Amino acid sequence: MANSLSNLRIMVVDDEAHQRLVLKKILEKKGYFVEVASNGIEALQRIKSEAFDLVLTDLIMDNMNGVELLEKIKLFDKSIEVILVTGYGSIENAVDAMKKGAFSYFVKSHDPKELLDEIDKVEKKITSNNYYEDFGAISENFILTSKNKKFQEKLSMIKRAAQSNVNILLLGESGVGKEIIARYIHSCSEKKNENFVPVNCSAFYKGLLESELFGYEKGAFTGANENRKGRFEIANNGTLFLDEIGDISLETQVKLLRVIENRTIERIGSNKGVKVDFRLISATNKELSEEVLNGNFREDFFYRISTIIIKIPPLRERKEDLEDFIEYFFNKSQEKFKRSLKGISKEAMNFLLNYEYKGNIRELKNIMERIVVLCDSDYITLKELDIYSLKDSREESCNEEQISIGDIKFLKDMRREVESKYIRRVIEICDNNISEAARRLGISRRQLFNKVCEYEIK
Repeated sequence: MANSLSNLRIMVVDDEAHQRLVLKKILEKKGYFVEVASNGIEALQRIKSEAFDLVLTDLIMDNMNGVELLEKIKLFDKSIEVILVTGYGSIENAVDAMKKGAFSYFVKSHDPKELLDEIDKVEKKITSNNYYEDFGAISENFILTSKNKKFQEKLSMIKRAAQSNVNILLLGESGVGKEIIARYIHSCSEKKNENFVPVNCSAFYKGLLESELFGYEKGAFTGANENRKGRFEIANNGTLFLDEIGDISLETQVKLLRVIENRTIERIGSNKGVKVDFRLISATNKELSEEVLNGNFREDFFYRISTIIIKIPPLRERKEDLEDFIEYFFNKSQEKFKRSLKGISKEAMNFLLNYEYKGNIRELKNIMERIVVLCDSDYITLKELDIYSLKDSREESCNEEQISIGDIKFLKDMRREVESKYIRRVIEICDNNISEAARRLGISRRQLFNKVCEYEIK
């Protein structure tokens, strides 16, 4: 789930004040930045003047319903995700809306955790996209350069595997660069001049994944106004990369198994087979062997996608590369945010070299961006790292046995403490300019002012 440093900006749209307030409180408790609107017209005005990543909208509203709002949002900015909030009686309409571009839907009477899970998927999708757009194509060769002997051996094996056309399964923790490895395999193969087609399986809600993969015929369902090729057809003669394959349903696994075996797909709404030829690369951060034992993953499907298994090591096992990575992302972050810093202090560098990057390369990249943005001197020091409680988290994780029962705090109190300290420091850096601080934090001025009042920040 999101934490108190989440950058996801959410707009809640509902003509019932109580419903707006309930959703706002639930989401803010999870650390999201939330704004509300009482109708579609107000929401559109706000969306056009402020940046939002996700809109949660009630399906049934006066003047402009949720589907109409969805269509107008997508016309304005296709990158904004939309989740429909509905009652049992309108589920069919919500499903139809998904075929018009909605990310998913949430039934009001269901457990709010279901909604939070869907929002988590949205955040992962946006983070993944931003990660590759910002550093993917530019940094690919750099990230695949290593002083670590084991990783060098891994790269040699990857090159040999790329020469064949067998199915490859990439395993590794989140953030290790599995998509970059997949693109590297494609670039080393005979298919390098053909399409590389990535699909994040966890980003699509249930049945939508199948329409994304197989495509559909005009009239197959409400909103299917034209024939559409699926990712299998787009990847014909090239490489199909199925990321987060451990998250797909057992039913979809059966259908994918048939395609892999027969190299034939049928678009939704058609019984005509279409021949496809593709190189399959899959990836997951789950232990699929355990998922098989637990009945969450088909054994025959697992063996079919894993002719060759390549486990990508986490960043903490590539310590020899850390200093180069830090310098690289330090320089890239300065370019991105138009900063000109002289360097990183010895103490800060020692901390960065000894930090346990649980989020791997992605976490390192995010840390460097944050400290470059917030640094108020010529050098990065421990002060910038302390803002994010990285040092405290590091010390606590290394000294868990030293925490006494009297040191334990409620999670909400700890969250308030960290957020209060963080906001206070950002305002200081911005010379007490609330508008600038709000812009840096990615929230509205009004929302920041409310936080200032809540935490009694002077």
